[in-house]
Amino acid sequence: MYVTTFLRYIRLGGRCVSARVLQRRNLSGADAINALRPFYFAVHPDFFGQHPREREVNENSLKRLNGYLENLQKPGERFPKPTNFTFYVRDTKEKTDLNGSLIVSGFRSVSFTLQSKDVLSTVLDVLRSCSLSVEHMQDVLKHETTKSSTQQPGTAFYRPIKWDKTYYTFTGFRDPEQELEQARRVEPTLSLWLRKNEPEATKKQNASLPHREELKRLKRELIQKLGLLNIRWQRKWGVAHKCSQLQSLSRLSTQSPEALLNLRGHIIIFTDQSGMNASGHVMLGTTDVHHQWTKLFERLPSYRSLFEQSAALKERISHLLGGIQVVHMERLGPGLTLEEHYNTLSSFLRRVSPQRLSLHPRSLQGLLMTLENDRSTPCLHEMGHFIIPTMCDTLQLQNFLQSQAHEARRRMLSKDKLEAEEEDIISSCLEDLCLRSLSKEPSVSSNQMIPCCRRLMEERSPQMQGLHLCVSHFYSVMQDGDLCIPWDWKG
Repeated sequence: MYVTTFLRYIRLGGRCVSARVLQRRNLSGADAINALRPFYFAVHPDFFGQHPREREVNENSLKRLNGYLENLQKPGERFPKPTNFTFYVRDTKEKTDLNGSLIVSGFRSVSFTLQSKDVLSTVLDVLRSCSLSVEHMQDVLKHETTKSSTQQPGTAFYRPIKWDKTYYTFTGFRDPEQELEQARRVEPTLSLWLRKNEPEATKKQNASLPHREELKRLKRELIQKLGLLNIRWQRKWGVAHKCSQLQSLSRLSTQSPEALLNLRGHIIIFTDQSGMNASGHVMLGTTDVHHQWTKLFERLPSYRSLFEQSAALKERISHLLGGIQVVHMERLGPGLTLEEHYNTLSSFLRRVSPQRLSLHPRSLQGLLMTLENDRSTPCLHEMGHFIIPTMCDTLQLQNFLQSQAHEARRRMLSKDKLEAEEEDIISSCLEDLCLRSLSKEPSVSSNQMIPCCRRLMEERSPQMQGLHLCVSHFYSVMQDGDLCIPWDWKG
């Protein structure tokens, strides 16, 4: 699912920022995207293939920024709350190697808070916060300054900024289409990349073996000692990092065993913040100290109460909407706290409760839906679940659910078959290629994983034997020797 929308944004060459859409200091969605092209070009996850952590941060921040901009354009929508963002920004100064291929010289971390009341101000705040040029916005800003004195009400004004090749030549800005094409041209074939990187991967994997064994032991002992259902990680931290996290939890269990009694029967997820997520799993922030973890464990009974209240809200929504089940797709996006999930459910229920929806009590039974705050129209996901905006018009919602119910059931059946086929082919691939493990990133769909595995079995590269392989969107050797390859690798 990772083919991100922002790749399409970067490819919008030849479009223009039109001043005629600046009524009430507001850009249209397409024009905001065009204005932010230098920003998208500097932070786009596809350029962070060798840096998985920074890639993930940018991907999640871009999704949130997209929702922020979308909310500003909704008619009658209240101004969004101040929102914090963190991006890793590439140095896009032109550097090439001897073959004329692009070299990225590095990146920097930028954090800022948006509290703008219109799209234009937001665009400018983003560009300036990342120290990016706003020169291409000068005509827009001039129009904003002189609009009241030079333009009669209702008079159309149009003066476009042309995004053609001469613009990039004259200003010195990098042409995104050209740079993306350069990146594609230097992408190696799988066999060539393996021959070059397999020795390094084997060396790193051998060095990580003691840590891998220690991780298995610690995980097994803590699950048994604390009565946990499982221990997971939200990010692809290194094995040594994961060991240190489990050792920290183990020390706490020895020093204050009574504080961890409330963990029994839970799943623990190491992530960026402490709390409980929408699925009812305990989140341990990796930067928090023992004192903060202990406070969380003491509050778990109240969290369980809130989780039960959330389940009751889901039942009421299901009753109103023909038996459809409200779920949270944890693997499809960043972690959602239980508090945020409860507020979303409560807001949606308040909206639909007063309406008399004419849905048969069991007409949508067996179907699934998720709720999203950062969306304006309902849609049907390719995997068969509905994605419904919290503030969706109820009549529109009813018509959409009824008209798409048959297609949703068809897609869910197709998804089940695909997942079964994917599970079988992963097992076959694991055995045929003699891999230690075979996994994929959540953003890789079954429709991408299945043909990838088939091609791998046809290729039967001996360099993969005994290694840990992860199917992703880029080539990389991870710090513990895991190999990442793109699902659409070249033969």
